[in-house]
Formats: sequence, C-alpha cells, structure tokens
Amino acid sequence: MRRWLTGLLLAIALLSAVWYAEWALREKPAAVSVGSVLGGGDTAGYARVLGPREFSFPADHGPHPDYRQEWWYYTGNLTGEDGRHFGFQLTFFRFALTPKPRPGDSAWSTNQIYMAHFALTDVAARRFYHAERFSRNALGLAGAQAMPFRVWLEDWSVTGDPNATWPLQLRAVDGDLVLDLRLTNLKPPLLQGERGYSRKGQSEGNASYYYSLTRMPAEGTLKIADETLQVSGAAWMDREWSTSVLEEGQAGWDWFALQLADGRDLMFYRLRRRDGSLDPHSSGVIVAADGTSRSLPSDAIGFEVLDHWRSPATGTRYPARWRVTIPSEQLRLEIAPRLAEQELDGSLRYWEGTVKVSGQSAQQAITGHGYVELVGYGDQR
Repeated sequence: MRRWLTGLLLAIALLSAVWYAEWALREKPAAVSVGSVLGGGDTAGYARVLGPREFSFPADHGPHPDYRQEWWYYTGNLTGEDGRHFGFQLTFFRFALTPKPRPGDSAWSTNQIYMAHFALTDVAARRFYHAERFSRNALGLAGAQAMPFRVWLEDWSVTGDPNATWPLQLRAVDGDLVLDLRLTNLKPPLLQGERGYSRKGQSEGNASYYYSLTRMPAEGTLKIADETLQVSGAAWMDREWSTSVLEEGQAGWDWFALQLADGRDLMFYRLRRRDGSLDPHSSGVIVAADGTSRSLPSDAIGFEVLDHWRSPATGTRYPARWRVTIPSEQLRLEIAPRLAEQELDGSLRYWEGTVKVSGQSAQQAITGHGYVELVGYGDQR
C-alpha cells in the first residue's frame, strides 16, 4: 500500500510540474520572452553546441533530447486550382524541463514539453488563421522519432514513409481548418553555417546545429469551413537544435527563406542587437538549382527596409517591405508581404508570413515567393 501511495504521489508531483510548465506558457504569455526561452540561463547538464559534428540521416531528422530545445519548421506557398494563393506554417518545438528524465516508471512521467504552431494565410480573402498547442512527451500525446520519421502533437503531424524518409505527409486540423499535404524533395539537406554548426553569438555554446530542406514540391488539400481545395506549391523546412542561442545584447532576428523562379533558393538571417545594430554572426546562403550552395557573409547582402506595419492587436511595429541586393549573384530583389496581418500573438509573439519576390537577376526580370520571420519586436516581455 505504501509503495502504491508513494508511486501515486510521485506521479501527481511530476504531472503537476509538467502541467504548471504547460499552463505557464499557455496562460501567461506575458511571462515568456524570446530571450528567456532561447538565452543562456541554466545550461548545466544539457549538451552544448560547441563545434562542427557529423550529420547522419535519417537519424538527425529525429529528436535530440540531450539539448534543451529544438524545432521542425515547415513553411510553404500553395496555389489552388482557381489560382488563389495560400501560405502555411506548421512548426513543432521541443523543450526540455530538466537535463535528464525523472526517475520512475509512470507513463505520465516526462521531462519534455512539445509546442506546435499552425498558421494559414488566405491571400484573396485577406484572412490569417493561427493556432497554438502544447502537450507532453508522454502517453503518445506528442513526440518525435527518426525511423520511420514522425513528429506530432495530438492530431498535428509530419509523417514519413514507413520504409524511407520520403514522401512526407503533413496534417493539421483546427476546427473547420484542415491542411493535408504530401511533400517530396528535390535537393539534399543544406548544412547551414560551418558544416551545420551555426554560431549565433560570441559566447561558447551560443550556437545551433542547423540544416534546411529548401525545395520540397507540395500537393494536397486545404479545407476552409465548407470549402475543400486542391492545392500545390513548394515548401521549405528548417531544422535546429541547441541549448542556448541568443546572448546578452541580442534582441531577435529577421529570417528570410526565398524560392526564386529560376530554381535558386536564398536564405539569410539578420541577428539584431538591442542598440539597433546588426550582429556580426548574421549570415546567409544561396542554393543553386542543382543543390550546390555558397555561403554569404552578412556584408555580402545589401539590405534596406522600405516600409513598416503596426499591428492593431498588439501595437507592435514590424518592417513590412525590403530591398535586398547581392552583387556577387547579380541579384536585386524587392520582398513584400502578401498580407500585412500575419502576426502570431501566442506564448511567443512574432510575425511570420508568406511574401512575394520581384526584381532582377543579371538584368533579367525574376520573381519568386517565400517566408519571412520577424522575432523580438515590440515589448520583449
């Protein structure tokens, strides 16, 4: 009896700790800042990103629980049979509450919390939908595995073929909004930074292991209320794991992932310091149509903000149109949101949405589309 009671009390204590972590993120967003989630803090006991490593696939598509956080980030642009344009985001985040699992055999026990974001932009209707969920890595509620590949939170999931990584099936349901997509892949994994080692700051360990899949054809269905549409387009996936990223003095970042009509893909991020200056650890990469890539240091990318938008919901002011020049690639691009109102105001407040690209490449007109993420603007809470 005493052993049973002790086990029950332990399960209640562990469940209460996990519940409190979920509640703190879900019910008290004002207490959660980007810096507190991704900053240094107490890193004792966690694995650190200290230098390059060998990547192994499909193993690295799966989780890395020794690190404090990681994410699987899917975004894309879709077109319906009637020509309507949509953008989507389906993102899974894993956060460790402690460096190691707590002792005990309870099925409720876990030291891992999952958070997921699902967003859809209906450009023609000028509507932006977004939802946020939390669950624990227990009882099959949420988790990730490498082979067969799967990451999920309840009925939101990305699932690979049972015998291989590809194709992937993305599915998310929120009320009468349903996204169901099949993704294939055209280019090999892009190892960002130094062979996948992406430094974000000067301090040791403020870095991530980071790779991307920059061109994934997508097709499937999209359901909005009582309307079901056949859609097709292209997706992008960013994959990172780390224990600390941002350091003192860094406010956030602007991240751009662009797919150009000539088959090239361009990614760059600008780490912003609190004094408004550009952090020197900002960088980028351009991927040719054949999958070969070339790194772009921050000083190789000309950048100009052309307009701003202020959120009527939060009062946060975001940049809203940009001019980007890359002389080494003979690129001069203008990037504009397809819809201004693409702010996600949940446990973490940020702007992320579909953008269109126009400009010139070696004096020839070029177009494209992509996604932009703006983090750390407004009240840092």
